[in-house]
Amino acid sequence: MAPLLLQLAVLGAAMAAAALVLISIVAFTTATKMPALHRHEEEKFFLNAKGQKETLPSIWDSPTKQLSVVVPSYNEEKRLPVMMDEALSYLEKRQKRDPAFTYEVIVVDDGSKDQTSKVAFKYCQKYGSDKVRVITLVKNRGKGGAIRMGIFSSRGEKILMADADGATKFPDVEKLEKGLNDLQPWPNQMAIACGSRAHLEKESIAQRSYFRTLLMYGFHFLVWFLCVKGIRDTQCGFKLFTREAASRTFSSLHVERWAFDVELLYIAQFFKIPIAEIAVNWTEIEGSKLVPFWSWLQMGKDLLFIRLRYLTGAWRLEQTRKMN
Repeated sequence: MAPLLLQLAVLGAAMAAAALVLISIVAFTTATKMPALHRHEEEKFFLNAKGQKETLPSIWDSPTKQLSVVVPSYNEEKRLPVMMDEALSYLEKRQKRDPAFTYEVIVVDDGSKDQTSKVAFKYCQKYGSDKVRVITLVKNRGKGGAIRMGIFSSRGEKILMADADGATKFPDVEKLEKGLNDLQPWPNQMAIACGSRAHLEKESIAQRSYFRTLLMYGFHFLVWFLCVKGIRDTQCGFKLFTREAASRTFSSLHVERWAFDVELLYIAQFFKIPIAEIAVNWTEIEGSKLVPFWSWLQMGKDLLFIRLRYLTGAWRLEQTRKMN
């Protein structure tokens, strides 16, 4: 009996090793090159409040605002106004308290099929194109790709990515700013503050099914085991970057869809960029585009492939690249 069990154990280990080798080969051979950092001709401009074309700036230019807010939006005509009203109300009040404070909000329409761009442009007309700009992408790039396009068109010393659903209370940006400042001195002026919902985990478990809870724990384990250590919530869409950290991480990013946050933080840790995780006020908003089972399955696959592609050398981290 014992020899049989030993043989089965050896066979199982051999099959697992063979499967890992096969998956590594698949990950290596199917690895796409880093997405080209280019824009379609139509994406090099934005419309000012009068509807006239103006050339977008570049992250490689010197900053002229204190804060840039990048809002990736895909079919968000219904949810976007709530988020924009809260954000702009806060930003305008802050500017009245401190006239030296300057900001911009960049809405990136990620190839929407609804009226997202038109809804966002109304805010440009109301507040002016120096404060609100809309970038309409020719085709859908994915959330990570849309954020990158916004970041590479930003003028801020600090750059905040914020979801269009308004799930995180916008005034919590001050918590991220404090978290960022607490990391000083910043190496090469690079630092990141991540909004986190980890403190809400017990409450969310009570409201979720056992199956979704199991998926959540499985995903968290894979993130920790394969890619990112020390960050409990990698997926919160409320993150603040210094300009230098944003340019370094997003110019190295391969993944443009749901798992992009994980690769982004993997890159940051590779470059030893300090990261603060800050608890924020968060409310689940209806209309999520994630399909629970299949989205988690896809993200699990992406996590495995991120790790294997870096390990096998299919992907390599390079110095910052510029967008054409």
